[in-house]
Amino acid sequence: MKLARAKTPEGVVTGEYNSGTLHTETGSYEVGTEELLAPCEPGTFYCVGRNFAEKIDQMDYEVPDRPDWFIKPAVSLQHPGEPVVYPEWTEELTYAGELAAVIDEECTDLTGETAVRDALRGWTVLNDLDALDQERRTARKAFDGSAPLGPVIETDIDPRGVDIETYVGGELRQDATTDWMIFDPYETISFLSERYTFQPGDVISFGSPANPGLVAPGEEMAITYEGVGTLRNTVVAPDGDAG
Repeated sequence: MKLARAKTPEGVVTGEYNSGTLHTETGSYEVGTEELLAPCEPGTFYCVGRNFAEKIDQMDYEVPDRPDWFIKPAVSLQHPGEPVVYPEWTEELTYAGELAAVIDEECTDLTGETAVRDALRGWTVLNDLDALDQERRTARKAFDGSAPLGPVIETDIDPRGVDIETYVGGELRQDATTDWMIFDPYETISFLSERYTFQPGDVISFGSPANPGLVAPGEEMAITYEGVGTLRNTVVAPDGDAG
């Protein structure tokens, strides 16, 4: 089942999304992709890095012996389909297509796969934008609009063995599978839950495969995780020019 949030004449509604129709407790709405919002409202993004062996080799990183993560704040959220404004203070904006889990209930100290499954709303797609020429992770990654998310949450999928493709400007940039992750998604969520109390809507992402790269105004970023969906955003210049 796919869950979505959308703008309607009655306000923002949430429900089951199927072939352009959003079914809610109060009725059904015909919803275009341009009306879909991020499928949740995260208080915090917990983003795992260095989690694909091929990318570690490409970037000449050391293989971590436990999940390596950073945090993005709520203001990092960007809705699917909305333009990504190229920050004026960087010359090296990069994309990274990531699978992400959405927390469904307040929880902490989750032990075992079953406990993690029970705490999740489902799975969605994140684009971990990065201003690569800035110093340290917070400056690079935790800025306004740096976490495009969506467009839907898939509630019934095994996150292992999921294929990913990322196209930028129509060119295939990433082609991989979640089988290449170093740390299993359930293992990662359990590990982080030892340190944090997750809140409903919080997002945990699991890193990007090889070939994250630069983007420029006018280029569309399209990230597809098999069985989950495709997240699309176009980069625009600070003045709103799409190039």
